[in-house]
Amino acid sequence: MTRPLLIRSLFACALVFSVRSGTQAADRPNVILIVCDDLNDYVEGFGGHPQAHTPNLARLSAGGVSFTQAHCNIPICGPSRASLFTGIYPHHSGCYGFQRWDSYEVLQYSRTLMDHFRANGYETFGTGKLMHHVNRKEWMHFENVADYGPFAFDGKERVAHPDVPEPFRGIGTIDGSFGPLVNLTKRTFPDGKSYRWRTGGWNRVRDLRVDTETDRELTADEINGKWAARKLEEIARKPDGKPFFLGVGFIRPHTPLIVPQRFFDRFPLEMIKLPEIQAGDVSDTHAASVRGDPKRKEPNGPRTNDMGSRLFSALVASYPTQSEALRRFIQAYLASVASVDELIGEIIDVVDRTALRENTIIIVTSDHGWGMGEKDYLYKNSLWQESTRVPLIVRAPGLAKAGAICERPVSLIDLYPTLIDLCDLRGDTKKNAKGRSLDGHSLEPLLADPVSGKWSGPDAALTALYKWARIFDPAKQSYSLRAKNWRYIRYSNGKEELYHTKVDAHEWKNLASDPAQSSRLVAFREKLRDRLPPAGQVPPQMPPAPKSEAPQTQKEKDAEAWKNRFFKKHPAADANRDGKLSWYELKVYREKL
Repeated sequence: MTRPLLIRSLFACALVFSVRSGTQAADRPNVILIVCDDLNDYVEGFGGHPQAHTPNLARLSAGGVSFTQAHCNIPICGPSRASLFTGIYPHHSGCYGFQRWDSYEVLQYSRTLMDHFRANGYETFGTGKLMHHVNRKEWMHFENVADYGPFAFDGKERVAHPDVPEPFRGIGTIDGSFGPLVNLTKRTFPDGKSYRWRTGGWNRVRDLRVDTETDRELTADEINGKWAARKLEEIARKPDGKPFFLGVGFIRPHTPLIVPQRFFDRFPLEMIKLPEIQAGDVSDTHAASVRGDPKRKEPNGPRTNDMGSRLFSALVASYPTQSEALRRFIQAYLASVASVDELIGEIIDVVDRTALRENTIIIVTSDHGWGMGEKDYLYKNSLWQESTRVPLIVRAPGLAKAGAICERPVSLIDLYPTLIDLCDLRGDTKKNAKGRSLDGHSLEPLLADPVSGKWSGPDAALTALYKWARIFDPAKQSYSLRAKNWRYIRYSNGKEELYHTKVDAHEWKNLASDPAQSSRLVAFREKLRDRLPPAGQVPPQMPPAPKSEAPQTQKEKDAEAWKNRFFKKHPAADANRDGKLSWYELKVYREKL
């Protein structure tokens, strides 16, 4: 592989290298990978919301390359992160859903990005939400697991922010909650309840003290950001240490959109500009045809498959007008993005004021985007631009062209091979024959020449759609291909959408039924078919549930009784709709929740 002389001298001035012994050249670049959650194009320089305030991401872009048509490979957190950190498409791993990524055979026997860095002699550190299910064995050190807080607490349970009205607050503690992080104990609420803040993971929850804006405990994102900054300061004081790979996962702007009041103050509600939404835009789309069955009676309505329509309808119903509803939500989203930008700025500051600047690659991206009411949809998990597109900024000293923009469609699957090239990582990413080689293509040529670089990757970014199932036949899922000027969508039921994005950036007009586009439609069908396994070729997945689960001991009988109570409360957990709830189905459903 040909490299510019400077990048060779910086990144590959070699001594004898051995993966197995862990020895390597001292001058290999360090890597900081920052992954935000649910971050769409509301970032300066990415053409999203005109009032987005992200000066630190803009500063990072000024020193590197911004990929303005980067896309996720599946627009929902668990499988998207599994694909990003293993470099393997969902249709090759079988990981389309919320089961643990490391329970899939293909992924079990393939090295994660951080494990491959470790095998190459790097020190690897992580904190926050990186992979959806943390496996600490993949890291040399992992600091904090994901914490979606802060949550309002009414003395009995965690609830939505008390300022959020019904019916939106009825969506729940996470997705139905947004508002400023202020002192709740001194306020009086119409429902007569007293509230305070709590935070923590699913197993460890604690009170979060918030007395004033400046006198309070740190949120999880703040803890992770400041830990990362301190870690970098510590590393910078040891210039002769090993190179490092640092992963930092921020929760915001994932719901609940709760950040300090000062970030809300930057975006006065009455000044919020609304996204361009065409009335009736959803009428020529077909996503609803593959979502949850609206006739199926579930205690809380369809959860993930049709969550975007449910969130949008509930939000609009909670305020006098659709405009006010969207302004309130967008205000909270912009505030959350600004809060994360500030934390990213603290990390960049440490790098830029120390010797780390000359030899540290910084990458910022997200697991997927987020729709803001377009097509009556307020969520991720769609195959439209708002969900699939992610911001991607790469600053690589000596290689990435400063301030450049790359408009080619690329995807998160390409990050793993890119870092292999930039850091001269050696060795097989497969642990054995049951694993799989990387699916992506290195973006290195596009870093040096974002416009004319000779890239070996495909001309369209491939994105799959999550829909609940126990076993996924890759050929029968829903997919999108985002080419330079077109988006093609084929749903699992065969319905199609086609958008000429060069002239229809908002994807308002579905051209799939236009006779003039018939040949183009055929070409996209063939292109998609060529990239997927044949029907019936299913990757090895999770082990099947035991044939018999009849309880034997009293302890097992008690457990079975508990499972039956859970089933009555959550009938949607019955994945195969056979009227019985297996322990396997219960486990998967609880992880999904």
